Amino acid sequence: MIKNDNILALASPSGVGAISLIRISGPESITIVDKFFKGVENIKLIDQDANKVQLGYIIDQDRVIDKVLVTIFRNPKSYTGENLVEISCHGSVFIQQSIIQLFLSSNCRIANAGEFTMRSFLNGKMDLSQAESVADLISSNSEASHRLAMNQMRGGFKNDINELRMELVNFASLIELELDFSQEDVEFANMKELNNLLDKISFNLKKLIDSFKTGNVIKNGIPISIVGEPNTGKSTLLNILLNEERAIVSSIAGTTRDTIEDQININGVVCRFIDTAGIRSTDDEIESIGIERTFKKMKESEIVIFLIDYSNLDSKKINFYKEYLNEIEEKFTSAKLITVFNKNDIKTDISTSELEKFNPIQISAKENINIDGLKNEIINYVNNLTSQIDNSTISNSRHYDLLNKTYEEIHKVKTSIGNKISSDLLAIDIKQAIYYLGELTGEISNDEILGNIFSKFCIGK
Repeated sequence: MIKNDNILALASPSGVGAISLIRISGPESITIVDKFFKGVENIKLIDQDANKVQLGYIIDQDRVIDKVLVTIFRNPKSYTGENLVEISCHGSVFIQQSIIQLFLSSNCRIANAGEFTMRSFLNGKMDLSQAESVADLISSNSEASHRLAMNQMRGGFKNDINELRMELVNFASLIELELDFSQEDVEFANMKELNNLLDKISFNLKKLIDSFKTGNVIKNGIPISIVGEPNTGKSTLLNILLNEERAIVSSIAGTTRDTIEDQININGVVCRFIDTAGIRSTDDEIESIGIERTFKKMKESEIVIFLIDYSNLDSKKINFYKEYLNEIEEKFTSAKLITVFNKNDIKTDISTSELEKFNPIQISAKENINIDGLKNEIINYVNNLTSQIDNSTISNSRHYDLLNKTYEEIHKVKTSIGNKISSDLLAIDIKQAIYYLGELTGEISNDEILGNIFSKFCIGK
C-alpha cells in the first residue's frame, strides 16, 4: 500500500472561515508548491530550512490568488514521514478551490480519507494503535475522552504489548529449536518458565480487557437511563437535567412511547441521559414496544435512575418497590442503581423509617428541589470512573477483540502444557497469540484491514 505519489487535501473544515489549511504530502510536494509561490523574502521553498514559515503569494501565471503562509516539513521529520507542505490561506471557498485546482494540475491528487495518517503508519512514524487514536482524538468531545485518546496516541499500552509479544516470540523460537533437535531429546524451552510467562501475560491481558468497559464508556458517553412507572416525572426530570424542554410533559399516562436521548458534559465527561417509556402492564402495542426498549436501555446503561412518585406512596407500595428494586439489581448488576423519590414537595404520611429502606434521593423535578443532590451522586460516579483512566486503558473495539482472541490462545497453551501436549502443537497456539498481538499494533497487517481502519478518518487527516 506504500505509494510514492503526491496527495493533497483541505485539512480544515469545509466552508467559509477566517483561515483554511491545505496540506500536501509526497516526494515532490515542496517543488509543486514552489512553482506557484512567491515569497516576500524571495526565498525559494526548495532552499528554505525545514519547519520554517514563509509569507508570500500563491500566483497562477499573472493572477494572484491569495496571500498565504507556507510551512514546509522535510522527510523524515514530518507527520507523514515524507516531504510535507501546509498552506494557510484565507477561508473563502473560492480561494480554497482555486489553490487546490492549481496543485491538482501539477502531478497531485486528492488524498483518500485518512491517507496522511496511513502514510505516517506505513513510514514508521506511529504504530497502528496510535494511528487509530488520532481519529479518537479528533472526535473527542470531552476532557476525559481527550485524555484517553492522548494517552493512546502517545504510546498507551504499545510498549506493554510489544514486550509481551517479544517474550512470546523468544519462547516460540526455543520451541521451534527443540523441534529441530527432536531426535536428540534436547530441551531448550523450560515449561515452568513458560507457565510463569503465560500467567504474567494472562494477568496483563485481563487488565487491558477489563479496562475496555471504562474506556468505551468514556469515549462514547455514560448512558444514564431514567426509568419508572408512568407519570412519575421522568420527562420533567430529563428536561431539568438538560436545562431545556427536550421531552413532552403531560399528565396523561404513557405519553413517552419511545426512548428520548440527549447529552450534557458533567465534570469533563459526556453523560447521555435517556428518558424511557413508563413501566406498566398495557394492551397498547406501541406502548409495549416502548416498554421493551426501556428494559433494553436499562441493560445498556451505566447508571439507572429509578424514579418513584413520592406523593403516591403507601406501605403496600413501599414493600412492592423494595422487592422490585431488588429484582432490578439482580438483573442489572453492572449498572449503578439510584433510587429517586420525586414530587417530595407534596406531603405524605410515610414515616422516615420506611423511607430508609431505600436510601433514596428526594427531589421535586417540577419545583427544582434537590436536583443538585442527584447531580452530585452522578458526579461522584463520574469522578470514580475517570480516576480509573491510565495509559493502559483501551477504548477501541478492534483492540478489545484482538486482546480477547490473544487471551483465548494463551489459555489454550496453558491447558496444553497441563495436558502434556506435544511442543509442535504448543507452537501453533503461541504463534497465533503472537499474530493477534502483532495485528493489534500493526506489526502484522493487510490491505483490507488498513483500508477499513483509515476509511473512517476524515479527509485531510
